[in-house]
Amino acid sequence: MPIKIPGTLPAKAKLEEENIFVMDEARALSQEIRPLQIVILNLMPLKEETELQLLRAMSNTPLQLDITFLQVASHQSTHTAASHISKFYTTLDEIRHHSYDGMIITGAPVEQMEFEEVDYWEEMKEIFEWTKTHVTSTLHLCWGAQAALYYHYGIPKIPLPKKAFGVFSHHVAHRKEPLVRGFDDIFKAPHSRHTAVDEVELKKHSEIKILAESDEVGVFLAMSQDGKQIFCIGHPEYDRVTLDGEYQRDVKLGRPIELPKNYYENDDPNKDPVLSWRSHCNLLYSNWLNYYVYQVTPYILEDV
Repeated sequence: MPIKIPGTLPAKAKLEEENIFVMDEARALSQEIRPLQIVILNLMPLKEETELQLLRAMSNTPLQLDITFLQVASHQSTHTAASHISKFYTTLDEIRHHSYDGMIITGAPVEQMEFEEVDYWEEMKEIFEWTKTHVTSTLHLCWGAQAALYYHYGIPKIPLPKKAFGVFSHHVAHRKEPLVRGFDDIFKAPHSRHTAVDEVELKKHSEIKILAESDEVGVFLAMSQDGKQIFCIGHPEYDRVTLDGEYQRDVKLGRPIELPKNYYENDDPNKDPVLSWRSHCNLLYSNWLNYYVYQVTPYILEDV
């Protein structure tokens, strides 16, 4: 898939090294097709790392994507250079009158706080409401999924007895749903979270369809019946070493942390992590872009 991104975005060179097809604005202008407009609200602290992960995950479809990166204006990021954010990110005020084919809302390292305690929660509520009228389909990840379920349906998150940390197996619940088309009966995905969605409350909502669950860490994938809101309570976009980085960081800081489950070969952190979830990650993003964005979005975006 050709991903249209700024020619100076640092992720571009890394993607090209991985033989992923990206194009800059000049080449995109020469093609007589309408690319899908995708906006990514990146709430993760290491924004460049998340950019690369998400762009890689969306790179396995023939659709052309025009990517816009969004930040919350009510919170200042301290882990990414201000020059990078100023150059590549926009705010809701700058795009609120635009419409988009698809949107991704990432996780955020605030899950142990109550939603109302997060300093940008009021802005998140405004963004969630804006997606209803300006986005064809929105994919929410980890904390972003928990926050959206709370905002749209009043479903709370609950603390876990211990952190869900590692790579876990999940089983598909509704095989005929296009979002999981091509999935194996059992597939793996990474998790790194201290909270979970309250499944008892979630299952009271008939307008939400649960598509995949894990016996160990609960609901992984769910969606509204119309496909406009999709919730992925995990991190399929993580690359091979993301969990390793989190583990090594916490060890150095002296924080209590267990080895990520089902991750290192023979549970030996001195060995390379085993990458066992990439193909289903790619399939998830391809299915979302094809069946819930491209197949249903209007050609004239203002008709969203």
